[in-house]
Amino acid sequence: MFIRSERLFLRPGWPEDWQELHTLMDDEAVVRDLARVPWPYRAEHAQAFADMPQSARHPHFIVTLPGANGTQVIGAVGFAEDPDRKGEAELGYWIARKHWRRGYATEAARAALSVARTLGHQRVFARHFVDNPASGRVLRKLGFTRTGEAKPCHSLSRGRADPAYHYALELVSPASDPADPNMFRRAA
Repeated sequence: MFIRSERLFLRPGWPEDWQELHTLMDDEAVVRDLARVPWPYRAEHAQAFADMPQSARHPHFIVTLPGANGTQVIGAVGFAEDPDRKGEAELGYWIARKHWRRGYATEAARAALSVARTLGHQRVFARHFVDNPASGRVLRKLGFTRTGEAKPCHSLSRGRADPAYHYALELVSPASDPADPNMFRRAA
């Protein structure tokens, strides 16, 4: 599955992506804000991610930035099955530090959410560590609403559970226009 947004191209990971992924993820400032990624991030972790099979219901994408000199990998976005919520989708994303503060996380996540809606997900969850307010801003721009107080969330990279805010987003019916920026409605 491939997705084109205004500035980005989202595609499946390919085995040959592992070195570029490893270079981008070999940054503790990026990895420390992710719950499911270990630190230190080794070459074998990047190889496993690049080789990870796609789930039809919970796809993940490499985020690339097309340019005059070719396309460069700048991050990833996708969905994981949330076992605590009866298999519903949990949104996750990361962008390499040199590409922060340009709106790429929001743009990539918005494109991925359009796929979640097409796949029939009614509700998508997300979370961010309390000490990562930038991710909270991304989620709020996408229309996510906090579902309550911070709860402990185990982080492989941190090696402990730290408080994280939990969010939800209700997706509008497939009959609405997918180009409509208001195609999502906030969760109650």
